[in-house]
Amino acid sequence: MELKPRSAGGEDLFRGRTPAEIVARYEAAGAPCLSVVTGRWFGGDASLLATVARSTDLPILQKDFITNAGQLQVAKDLGASAVLLTATLLPRVALERLTERALGLNLTPFIEVAGGDEVEALPRCEGCVVAVNNKDIRLRERGDADMDRSRKLLPAVLGTGTSCPVSASGIDDPWVAADLLSAGYAGLLVGTHLLRADRLESWCEDLDALRRPAARGTR
Repeated sequence: MELKPRSAGGEDLFRGRTPAEIVARYEAAGAPCLSVVTGRWFGGDASLLATVARSTDLPILQKDFITNAGQLQVAKDLGASAVLLTATLLPRVALERLTERALGLNLTPFIEVAGGDEVEALPRCEGCVVAVNNKDIRLRERGDADMDRSRKLLPAVLGTGTSCPVSASGIDDPWVAADLLSAGYAGLLVGTHLLRADRLESWCEDLDALRRPAARGTR
């Protein structure tokens, strides 16, 4: 579950709530981990990450454009457990170097891809999360999400060796979320919709209800 102050279109997503209040709401809803957007496109900064880290014991992903090893150390010092590495923006050599450095700092690389060519260029990803971004980062994630991207890329993502494939961005319907999990994704990254939701618990309850029949069928 993600904290970001603004949507891609500039909408105020915190709506007067403090980061600690949002964290408490997410924890009550059963969030397994948190994503904190520190990128300025979405109104974030490093102080938001530090504030969230002081408010929770959950693992925290820092979402920003990480391009050098110094940023990894800063993320660690601020309380991050994982860092976003964007394959669309990083040359392969740089991505490999930052992945190794992050693992050396006990930070989980959250490697984000948006196309088959990017997946094919990845190094082996044991110990990493590989996430399919359903939106276009080059357009600052404006516009509609392409949920078929996650469905089409899942086999290739699993082929990287990751034990945690994730579908990220544009997931606003519990039916879509349940379908992605049933298809084989280990996790989902959901932000804007949860921040907008008047009753976050209802969304989570709907998702749980949709997943129960599938769970019974595997017994």
